[in-house]
Amino acid sequence: MFESAELGHKIDKATYDAQVPKLREDLLNAQFDLAQKAKFPVIILVGGVDGAGKGETVNLLNAWMDPRHIQAHAMGEKSDEERERPHMWRYWRVLPPKGKIGVFFGSWYTAPIVQRVIGKSKASELNQSIDEINHFEKMLTNEGALIIKFWFHLSKETQRKRLKSLEKDPKTRWRVTDLDWQRFKLYDKFRKVSEHALRAASTAEAPWIVVEGADARYRNLTTGKILLEALRKRLDHSAQAAPANAAPLHAPIDRLNVFDKLDMSQKLAKKKFDAELEKYQGKLNLLTRDERFRNLSVIALFEGSDAGGKGGAIRRITGALDARHYRIIPVAAPTEEERAQPYLWRFWRHLPHNGHVTIFDRSWYGRVLVERVEKFCSEADWMRAYSELNDFEEQLVKNNTVLVKFWLAITKDEQLRRFKEREKTGFKRFKITEEDWRNRKKWNAYETAVCDMVDRTSTEIAPWTLVEANDKNFARIKILKTLCQQIEAAMERV
Repeated sequence: MFESAELGHKIDKATYDAQVPKLREDLLNAQFDLAQKAKFPVIILVGGVDGAGKGETVNLLNAWMDPRHIQAHAMGEKSDEERERPHMWRYWRVLPPKGKIGVFFGSWYTAPIVQRVIGKSKASELNQSIDEINHFEKMLTNEGALIIKFWFHLSKETQRKRLKSLEKDPKTRWRVTDLDWQRFKLYDKFRKVSEHALRAASTAEAPWIVVEGADARYRNLTTGKILLEALRKRLDHSAQAAPANAAPLHAPIDRLNVFDKLDMSQKLAKKKFDAELEKYQGKLNLLTRDERFRNLSVIALFEGSDAGGKGGAIRRITGALDARHYRIIPVAAPTEEERAQPYLWRFWRHLPHNGHVTIFDRSWYGRVLVERVEKFCSEADWMRAYSELNDFEEQLVKNNTVLVKFWLAITKDEQLRRFKEREKTGFKRFKITEEDWRNRKKWNAYETAVCDMVDRTSTEIAPWTLVEANDKNFARIKILKTLCQQIEAAMERV
């Protein structure tokens, strides 16, 4: 992949000086159009060989473009906050919104490549990381992002001369470190591993662009023109919504579904409930104060029918926890800030760090439930969401997050009874709206969506717990008991 980047590409000064002013003007115009339309974000990755001009390129883009709409991120060593969360959390939290450009100097490719070169990972682990990155980038491009990936290359001899030259000049000597020379000794291995990674991650949606970095004028013009062409092509020809390529989902022909097997008549007497509540709240409190809990985080996710009892169940959990160590995230319609980002961004930003609990009152499953039924997104969007949500949850579980997913199920008759009760009770009237009654008319459509959701996202690492919630006492104890069991099991593994 690197042969064409070792040919000695050069641009003379006269040509460079003649072309740069027009190129800068065109880039600024494209950036202004991007900001005005605010239809998609631009993500630029800058990687490559040490001394090939990565830092200079980032500085160049900042100088040539409007700094109000471009932000560069130098992704160095992880902070303590980042180490306590899944690897991709640090990138998700700084993704650019629609209309903006984000430049990543060091990216999600850096760690997998370096770890393989220095022998801290196997070839299979590198391939797995690249596969996960491809899924991530595919998700971003499906959400509308334009990803441009630059790899700046130098031959081994050119890199040696470049590092020597920088080291010799007092003004640039600081840029060459012992680490640079250590990595130079591993040049051949870096080249081999990087070439494999680039080949495996050069996809139709986000291909790698290899640029020879020896001549600054050639590097600058090439980078600027490629960026301009990509921006103008996307701005002038809006991306078409992708069709749903998967086979359509169908309900079982005998109409039997997972909810038909639930025993909705189960109840728990008040006296038994009080005893069980004290038992499991006490157990939950002790578990979260255990020394081993500091190596875990917990996400309790609540979905369910309207009036299913999510709020009451959540209050029984928080009643057992230290208020300093939990957060409740109520999920409603996305804000303007959230709509400017990929769908999962607003959930990534709320992930807990070790020793903490986050409770989602509704969750990322809105895409395959309300957004599907109400047609707030395309069929292609919610069809691809199943695999994206599974990937997301896999990253959580790999990072020692105890993910417990609850669906609170009630019958249609019980929902009607609760709706009417809410209308008659003064302090509960805020809980019932016209939207609740409108959603009730789509009961069958929502039931179909929920069954599909369970079938496709109840995995071995993050299964759904279906809670028979016609009786609130029974439901609350089942939820507390399940949460305790899963935390206890996770603590035994760490």
